[in-house]
Amino acid sequence: MTTLPDFSDIEAAARTITGQAVRTPLIRSQLLDDELGARIYFKAECLQRTGSFKFRGAYNAMSHMPQSARTTGVLACSSGNHAQGVAEAARLFGYDAKIVMPKDAPQAKKDRTMRSGAEIVEYDRYSEDREGVTEQLAHNSGAPIIHPYENFHVIAGQGTVGLEMAQDMNALGLIPDHVLVCTGGGGLLAGTLLATRHHFPNVEVHPVEPEGYDDQARSHASGARMRHNATEPTVCDAIMTEMPGENSFAICKDNLASGLAVSDAEALAAVAFAFRELKLVVEPGGAVTLAALLAGRLDVKGKTILATLTGGNIDETVMAHALAQ
Repeated sequence: MTTLPDFSDIEAAARTITGQAVRTPLIRSQLLDDELGARIYFKAECLQRTGSFKFRGAYNAMSHMPQSARTTGVLACSSGNHAQGVAEAARLFGYDAKIVMPKDAPQAKKDRTMRSGAEIVEYDRYSEDREGVTEQLAHNSGAPIIHPYENFHVIAGQGTVGLEMAQDMNALGLIPDHVLVCTGGGGLLAGTLLATRHHFPNVEVHPVEPEGYDDQARSHASGARMRHNATEPTVCDAIMTEMPGENSFAICKDNLASGLAVSDAEALAAVAFAFRELKLVVEPGGAVTLAALLAGRLDVKGKTILATLTGGNIDETVMAHALAQ
């Protein structure tokens, strides 16, 4: 990618996905507002088509595929949510799709990816490089790769989450103080930063990550991209990325507020809270913003907060574990 998307590209993406993606609501919890002394609005992307925000970027990227993709099909790599988004977008456009997924991805995500007609190529996330596996497939087939967070049109598509949040806050006559974003490679983070800062130049945007996988926070603190330093996997599989994307980092560099990190136990507690109090099914990686708020990672008293709940594709066993704690 030689250029980076800007706000006009997000507006164009919004026009492209209208009628296909769901305009998800902002959800509040009076209990949480009272406990924290804040006004907190959650963007419920767990209610999005395919169960996560990833459909937005996938559909926008698919709309820009070359004609040759009708012959070659398309490729993507994903732990599950981008896989489902690409598979469903490819089905709608009539393209074949092949998705590189880790062997230990949640079965529910694999099943839904295949349900949309995509073929899955499994790899071992601890011994194999998914980028290398995907690039070799692209070399053999000539199929274009829709990267989960480096692709220009994916970032613009994910930015429609922030655009809708900003539009809804304007309609309420409110100015947010902080925006919390569940963050893996940074596509949603970058798009949300562009969109919310366009409307609210002084808003503070925070990446929220699992402990040990807080490579975004560490990278932005150091000024250079850094790999995570985790030695164990996290229950937040959706945002268990190696390091920030080059393009998303370029957009976010020097523009982010402090990064926040939560433990697996805190993420699971947030899953349970969302189920019981928000009446939403949210996966651990999609609930880290709520986890950070519940754990007091940010002083929000007297503030207006926007937070993403990015996905709801959770295995039943993980949900049961969260509710049993």
